[in-house]
Amino acid sequence: MKALRLNLQLMADAGSLVNATGGYVNAYTGAQEPFSGKDDLSVQMKEYYDTELLENARANLVHSQFAKKQGLPKNRGRIIEFRKWNTLEDAGELKEGVIPAAQKLGSTSISKALTQHGTYTAVTDILELHAIDDVILGATTELGASAGTTQDKLVRNVMVTGTNKQLCDKVANGAHTKVATRAGLDKTARLTPDEINKAVTTLKKLKAPTINGKYIAIIHPSVAYDLRSSDEWIEAHKYAATTEIFTGEIGELHGVRFVETTEAKVFAGADLAADSRTLKVKTAVTAAGKSIAFEGGTVAAGALKGRMILVGGALCEVTGNTADTITVKDNVNNIAAGAEIAPGEGGAGGLAVYATMVFGKDAYAMIDPEGGNLQMIIKDKSQAGGPLDQFSTLGYKFENASMILYEDRMIRIESCGEYSDVDEEN
Repeated sequence: MKALRLNLQLMADAGSLVNATGGYVNAYTGAQEPFSGKDDLSVQMKEYYDTELLENARANLVHSQFAKKQGLPKNRGRIIEFRKWNTLEDAGELKEGVIPAAQKLGSTSISKALTQHGTYTAVTDILELHAIDDVILGATTELGASAGTTQDKLVRNVMVTGTNKQLCDKVANGAHTKVATRAGLDKTARLTPDEINKAVTTLKKLKAPTINGKYIAIIHPSVAYDLRSSDEWIEAHKYAATTEIFTGEIGELHGVRFVETTEAKVFAGADLAADSRTLKVKTAVTAAGKSIAFEGGTVAAGALKGRMILVGGALCEVTGNTADTITVKDNVNNIAAGAEIAPGEGGAGGLAVYATMVFGKDAYAMIDPEGGNLQMIIKDKSQAGGPLDQFSTLGYKFENASMILYEDRMIRIESCGEYSDVDEEN
């Protein structure tokens, strides 16, 4: 007797039948059909799944947990306004009987347009009927994680645009060498306790307020590896137990509490070719020009336009390319045949560069995730499943806006590390 085999799929062909305009495509006629009815889950179930979504999203809100939260009132348009207080000057000496001039107390308004984000998945009726686990709850868990990561990256991507940056020194045999650009960072330019101390000193001099008496650093695990290997970190944590109060917190040094996340920004750039990260100069460039012949990988025409590349030690912006020639914005010269062409968005030779964000109170702001209309949307198979009720859909959507409030309360430290040659851009 042959065993019965069931093909259980979470995201089956059903997903391709769902149309984002508000219905599904009839597989037999090809016509657009509307969803029937409304999302009519009971109030209790709706609240339960919304809560489950939010709880799973919260675990991934690492950058977001330190943002100043702004409520999002309904019926107020698509522009949200953040406000920050102007600072006051120090008090002057009072003279007897003379009323001093008053300082003007005010706030600055910064506006940002809202953006909406969301995604969904389809669950087949076969899976829903025969799966051992609770499919809806499992999908909600995964959607919650997706929602949290999405929200957090949106905040992070705003944070890393700040104007205050600190490039780590290259250190060889105890000798320090300053680095002028991100492209000059190599694997000897690592985050050290001394670099943290520099950042703290800068924030103090800028009078950046702390968060409960400490500054915060958001750090990538690859950078945390280097920092934890330092003698100062080991000594600081040899006897003292850290009281972890923030999501992802790993320890404290020089008045900074460190929070670790894989979503800390990594600058690296995508591979230059479909089958190779780097390319090679095919023909030596002996006279000033903007054309570079290359070999060593398969590159589609126009695929590199707008990218930055490192060639012959020079950082160049690509204005166009064919399958074997790159055109750059500014002239290049004296480049030998065989010279490496590497992605230029990261460090030397295309190495991954990590952004460690060190900041104080209210440096940046965002819409309160719990007030940003984050909601779970479920259409059961009677609503979304086509003529034969073959699939349900589950998804989420939310509105977002975030921005830097005080540039002088935040520093981006850029460094390479032990894993810079394997980590990818995120």
